[in-house]
Amino acid sequence: MILNMAEMAKLQAYHTLTQVVIPRPVAWVLTEEADGDYNLAPFSFFAAVCSDPPLIMLSIGASKPDGSEKDSYRNILRNERFVVHIAGADMAGQVTESSASLPQGTSELAHCGLEVTDFPGSGLPRVLGPKIAMSCSLYQQQDIGNSQQHLVFGKIEQIWLDDQVVTEDSKGRLKVDAAAVDPLGRLGGTEYQTFGELLSIPRPA
Repeated sequence: MILNMAEMAKLQAYHTLTQVVIPRPVAWVLTEEADGDYNLAPFSFFAAVCSDPPLIMLSIGASKPDGSEKDSYRNILRNERFVVHIAGADMAGQVTESSASLPQGTSELAHCGLEVTDFPGSGLPRVLGPKIAMSCSLYQQQDIGNSQQHLVFGKIEQIWLDDQVVTEDSKGRLKVDAAAVDPLGRLGGTEYQTFGELLSIPRPA
C-alpha cells in the first residue's frame, strides 16, 4: 500500500502520521497560568533536538477547537518557563485525562487528583508521580505549516530523577533504568505502548 499524503485532508494526514510515527515519547507539560494556578497537558509531538545547549522541542497545535490558543502555549510565551515530565505506564489514565477540555478556571491537577512538590532551582513545581522531570526555559519559538503549528524549543536547565531509577555504569556514567521508569509510548488513536523487552546491541567500532 502506498499513501499519497498530498491527497489527504488535514485530519486524515494527522491521523496517518500518528499511526506510522510510533512509538512517540509523551511530554507531560506543566505551565503556570496568569492567575498563579497550574496547567498540565500531554504532547506526543515531542523530541530531544540538541545537546549543546540541551534542547527539547514541543510541537503544539495552533489552536483549540474554539479557535483560541492552547493554554500551554500561551503560558510558555508569557512566563518563558515550563516543566516536562516523563510519566510511567501506571499514570496513563491521568495523562490521558489531563488532555480534556476543561471549563475555564478548572485545574487539570485537581481534575486528575494530582499534587505538585518543590523542584529546587526550577521556578515551578513538578508533579508527584513521574520519575523524570525537566525544568525548561523558552529558547526559541517558530511557526510552521499551513495551520501555523507552534514549535517551542525549551532549554533544559534542571533535571530531577527519582533516585530509584538512577545508577552508574562501569565507566562511572549516569544510567537511567528505563524499565524502572516504564515510560509511556504514544501510538495512534487511543493506544499507548508500555515498556517491553529491552534489547542491548553494541554499536560497531
